[in-house]
Amino acid sequence: MVAGSDVARPLILSLWMDDIAKQYFNYLRQKYFPPERNYLQAHLTLFHALENEQETLSVIELLTARQIQFCLLAERVVSIGNGTAIKVLSEELNKFHYALQKSFTTELTAQDKQKLWPHVTIQNKVDALTAQKVFAGLNSNFTPFQFDAFGVELYRYCGGPWELIKRIKFGEQ
Repeated sequence: MVAGSDVARPLILSLWMDDIAKQYFNYLRQKYFPPERNYLQAHLTLFHALENEQETLSVIELLTARQIQFCLLAERVVSIGNGTAIKVLSEELNKFHYALQKSFTTELTAQDKQKLWPHVTIQNKVDALTAQKVFAGLNSNFTPFQFDAFGVELYRYCGGPWELIKRIKFGEQ
């Protein structure tokens, strides 16, 4: 982060996914995420700490206007150490994310400069045994499925919860 930025309240960009997938992921989060930390809806984060709201919105609005809706594959259950996630595949998502990375002129964090590893976190910050049990249980009966991406959602981090700033649909100006 650069001097003068709102370090404590960065912007977070996530994918706007279809309602059926979001309900399913939220169901899993309600079931497995530690309740005292489960104050977010299910999400697929594209950027974790963007700075300048005006520039961020300009870049996002320009690129989402050029992007058509696309399909993703919820491929498999994965272990994330002390948690569990659903790994997501989409070449379109990877291309869109890369275009966003290259379009921002403000400095991205090290995490946001990395290649996207798309996933939806189902459980996090639990002990290793609990995480292993949830992974094994979900993995034993998980069936890959497709879902749609409609656009992006820009949030402001508020010390835990996120505040929705704007939802931007693909293909609209």
